[in-house]
Amino acid sequence: MSVVSMVTTKFQACIDACTKCAQACFECFNACLNEPDLNARKSCVSALVECAMMCQMSASMMSMNGQFSKEHCLLCAKICDNCAQECAMFKDEHCQKCADVCRMCAEECRKMASM
Repeated sequence: MSVVSMVTTKFQACIDACTKCAQACFECFNACLNEPDLNARKSCVSALVECAMMCQMSASMMSMNGQFSKEHCLLCAKICDNCAQECAMFKDEHCQKCADVCRMCAEECRKMASM
């Protein structure tokens, strides 16, 4: 096994969590755009995009064993926690599911950062 695949294997749970979280955030973003109270969701929608982009970048950083992967994942955890809080304020299913995925991703990112 090459060094790269060993490193990637070590981070795989976090890479998967980040990928899943980015997808959940983009799906929730899309669903929020169609909600009648879109105006009340401005900070949620903003948090969703920021979280999705951060998760995508974290997955990329870990995949290449980037020098700042751990710091990146710590910040990613913070952004995921924030997004989970924003989503949790809305009772529709897509926001509740997204909040759960964000919390799970934040946990994986903190685990990865402490490896």
